[in-house]
Amino acid sequence: MYSLLRALLFLLSAERAHRLGMAALRVLGHFLGLCRRLRARALTPATYDASVRVAGLAFDHPVALAAGLDKEAEAVDGLFALGFSAVEVGTLTPRPQPGNPPPRLFRLPEHHALINRMGFNNHGAPSAAERLRARTWRPAPVGVNIGKNKDTPLERAVDDYVACVDALAPLGDYVVVNASSPNTPGLRQLQEPELLTALLQAVQARLAQVAPGKPLFLKIAPDLTPEAVDEVVDVARACGLAGLIATNTTIARPFEHPVAKEAGGLSGAPVREAANAVIRRAYARSSGALPIIGVGGVFTAEDVYEKLRAGASVVQVYTGFIYEGPGMVRRLLAGLGPLLARDGLGSVREAIGADHRPRA
Repeated sequence: MYSLLRALLFLLSAERAHRLGMAALRVLGHFLGLCRRLRARALTPATYDASVRVAGLAFDHPVALAAGLDKEAEAVDGLFALGFSAVEVGTLTPRPQPGNPPPRLFRLPEHHALINRMGFNNHGAPSAAERLRARTWRPAPVGVNIGKNKDTPLERAVDDYVACVDALAPLGDYVVVNASSPNTPGLRQLQEPELLTALLQAVQARLAQVAPGKPLFLKIAPDLTPEAVDEVVDVARACGLAGLIATNTTIARPFEHPVAKEAGGLSGAPVREAANAVIRRAYARSSGALPIIGVGGVFTAEDVYEKLRAGASVVQVYTGFIYEGPGMVRRLLAGLGPLLARDGLGSVREAIGADHRPRA
């Protein structure tokens, strides 16, 4: 059934297929009894301890959903029904904006990849806040990913992030500052140490007022140099962040393809190694003291395991979920057990950062 659904969706344009899939998840979310049964089935007890704690948050297992799919917080319950250990919504901006003109989402199935230049299309943080406030089923953490409006000058970007904190932070379990999307002009400049410090300090200060103790994460790009990763880690630690999300989409084009010339961020299998390199560097720089949520190119249990060993505590999926479909979480969790057992590990927690420890 899932295979047939994927085939039908691939007959549509990428963005129309996305809208149809989200509509189905919204409908599913209205049947909470069914959602609970589906989630229980997806989380069938395994032969290993899959649980993880990050920044005081409990995750049933390490496979979560990245921001970008449910931009409006419309289908959170339906997504939890599929078994995700956390769902991150957004990126959300203070004011509604339409995003970039279509076409703006492109499939590259030969490379298990997507290119998108959506441009933070959303109806605004207050609209998403209404939907989050109305939820009654809360089986796992919900993250809120925030950004600035396209027409907000960079020198006033802090105001937009703070406005999003006001609207959304009390309703999410953690907050993510997105300073790394390639689709909002100038946004990545906010990753420079001086600008980043000012932004994170302002967001932390407002977070302490409206949602004390709420964990704050920073999402970074895969295109940072190793030295720039070090600088970001140092800033994040100095500002008291709960962790990093590594990584966003890439502006690199590591292959030839007719669609590769399209502007936007590349996600999927081609970004896997770049994301893993950032995870390894960030983990090493902080000596494991700064938790990392890894994302980029996850399609198989081996991909999840590789990110865990590189230093990620939780692994998010986005493009892989679009290609692999609703049964993905269950398949990943089933495949993770044998990999842990092969290396003599009984839990996911033992795998986190294993590549950085001396081998016996």
